[in-house]
Amino acid sequence: MIRLDDQVAIVTGAGRGLGFSYAKLLADRGARVVVHDAGVSKDGTDIDAGVAADAVKNIQEAGGTAVPSTELLDSRDACRRVVETALKEFGRLDILVHNAGWVAYESIEELTPEFLQRANSVNIEAPTWLAQAAFTTMRQQGYGRFVLTTSDRAIYQQYVFSGLAPYAMGKMAQIGLMNELAVEGKEHGILANAICPVAKTRMWGIQDEPKDLRPEQVAPGVLYLASPECRDSGVILRAGNGQFTGAHWVERENVAYPQDLAAIEASTAEDVASRWHDITSNVAF
Repeated sequence: MIRLDDQVAIVTGAGRGLGFSYAKLLADRGARVVVHDAGVSKDGTDIDAGVAADAVKNIQEAGGTAVPSTELLDSRDACRRVVETALKEFGRLDILVHNAGWVAYESIEELTPEFLQRANSVNIEAPTWLAQAAFTTMRQQGYGRFVLTTSDRAIYQQYVFSGLAPYAMGKMAQIGLMNELAVEGKEHGILANAICPVAKTRMWGIQDEPKDLRPEQVAPGVLYLASPECRDSGVILRAGNGQFTGAHWVERENVAYPQDLAAIEASTAEDVASRWHDITSNVAF
């Protein structure tokens, strides 16, 4: 059985839905958990500290160890304070799961700087500053696990929804951050992966307990990525309805980057056009 005894985890957006399922399972397996959630409403107009408190109470009543954090992840300092909570309460930090997100719709033509900045704040800036704050501690320990969050709504065109450009950009950005953390963390025993979940939650507009696509069906994948048993870094773990599949970009064989891509040669746009089928038929993902 995978155990996380003596380990400390931060899970952002952990008061409800997917994040709570992650935090609850990590705690059930022995981790001491910082349950982060500012309790922001779907439209962002309210903040409710009781959301994190209720989640912590639930975990504690089940025999787990958890403390709340209610920082609004809108600045570098706020992200640092979340990490400082873990260090102050538990003395270390082994796992950082960035689950917090925001879903709202605004078309490209209607998109405003304020809307874009809000999306970027939670989907790009927050995971970056959280990772920065956590990395030093993990490096000093010689161990760490990052689990970021991406989305099928960003990766696969056929699942993209109109009006979700800021959301999609942020979820793709976390793949780039994952790869960078994987490279910088390799020599220090730090791994970075991403969960790509599908679950019926408040973000989906679901209020009642779903019969399928339940958040707890995704949580085992996060537990594995956050655990010592995980040895891979840079993997996107797609998860939904109790099913899991790993995905990652793979370079083609015989590439001598950057001079030789081992690819189709073309010297003009007409060459590219005439060989377009061959050029696009061997894409690996």
